[in-house]
Amino acid sequence: MKKIAVFADVQNIYYTCRQAYGRQFNYKALMTRVSEGGEIVQANAYAIERNDDGQRKFQDALRHLGFDVKLKPFIQRSDGSAKGDWDVGIAIDVLDIAPDVDVVVLLSGDGDFDLLLQKIRQSYKTKAEVYGVPQLTANALINSASLFHRIDTDLLL
Repeated sequence: MKKIAVFADVQNIYYTCRQAYGRQFNYKALMTRVSEGGEIVQANAYAIERNDDGQRKFQDALRHLGFDVKLKPFIQRSDGSAKGDWDVGIAIDVLDIAPDVDVVVLLSGDGDFDLLLQKIRQSYKTKAEVYGVPQLTANALINSASLFHRIDTDLLL
């Protein structure tokens, strides 16, 4: 049975699904689909902590599905912009587990991850699958993946 690790860039998936479809992503449907391909040995969801009841309920639901929810504080800059980027944390976690799994599943459309996927595929021969909203996923990321899965209505609430 294949060993699979799942990494969810929660903010990216939330905003791209909202922008493209006006709907939310269905993490339960994702976990069901991914588990059909093997054993999920690790599942991480990376999010921003906003101290909000709705966010806490969502994070608890992710935990119930088997995700380890990793949180960073929401930082509001003086110019009004916000910071809460998990790219480096996701990359470190993927690199840590890639030698020990057959498949890494990344939920993100962020093209910054293209080099990461190239690295794990070349160095560890680990398959890299990406789930993203087609029109909002960087071509570089799609091209770096072993397989690209379109987030479409079957993966939305």
